[in-house]
Amino acid sequence: MTIGIKLTYEQLLDVFPPRPISSDEQYWATVAQIDELIDKGNLTPDEQDYLTTLGMMVERYEEEHEPDMELRGVALVRALMAEQGLRQRDLVQPIFKTDSIASAVLHGKRRLTVEHIDKLAHYFQLPHALFFAPSGEQNGQASISPPPKSQRDPFPELAAAD
Repeated sequence: MTIGIKLTYEQLLDVFPPRPISSDEQYWATVAQIDELIDKGNLTPDEQDYLTTLGMMVERYEEEHEPDMELRGVALVRALMAEQGLRQRDLVQPIFKTDSIASAVLHGKRRLTVEHIDKLAHYFQLPHALFFAPSGEQNGQASISPPPKSQRDPFPELAAAD
């Protein structure tokens, strides 16, 4: 696929026919197709339907093959650090910006933000959902902090209309 070229659903099927995902290679090939579509932006209805189909296949594969992790949020971050021999300082530059923020988050004095969760998911190559604490848990666990007022949507009623 090339950015800017609009394809019909049938053409998309010819380029990359969706099949049940049964291996990591097929998974990553499907993710690459999804990324390519997302990068195009302004998708046609056919492209949106195709993207939905690929997304459902990836979701099913992840549900079947994702490790059943009971650790979530900051507890998961700590376990991953121990497993990979990382120190708090190793996560400052790629995720937390400062030692004090890293320390506060890892010791339960500060919550993970959306930005932290996004960076952790990419850094550890795990689903974002694993970095959110189960509902009701907050001390030492991740829970989402609302964005600063300057970053909040000034027209929330328009977002609901999408």
